[in-house]
Amino acid sequence: MTRAIVVQTATALLEEAERIAQALLEEGLAACVQITPIRSRYVWKGRIERQDEHLLLIKTREDLFESVHGRILALHGYEQPEVIALPVSDGDPGYLAWIAEVTRRRD
Repeated sequence: MTRAIVVQTATALLEEAERIAQALLEEGLAACVQITPIRSRYVWKGRIERQDEHLLLIKTREDLFESVHGRILALHGYEQPEVIALPVSDGDPGYLAWIAEVTRRRD
């Protein structure tokens, strides 16, 4: 069975988060994208930064990570966006099958 992953990124603008989510879904690179507001604290260029952001949790297949990563980089406004993949070690079989079924890249 194809392994599921959750890819995580964050944007400063809700519109950008929506644009990334829409592209990934339309292109068959994601089964689901959840967007939620967050407060981020991080070190950037030697300074501690504070930023209200929008976290995207992208449900997809492990073998699509490079394509998802590429699309995020192409659509993201940050100089160095967060793009990390978290493995799904277990889950509801029906939900995992649904992710595998709907994530078929549509070229």
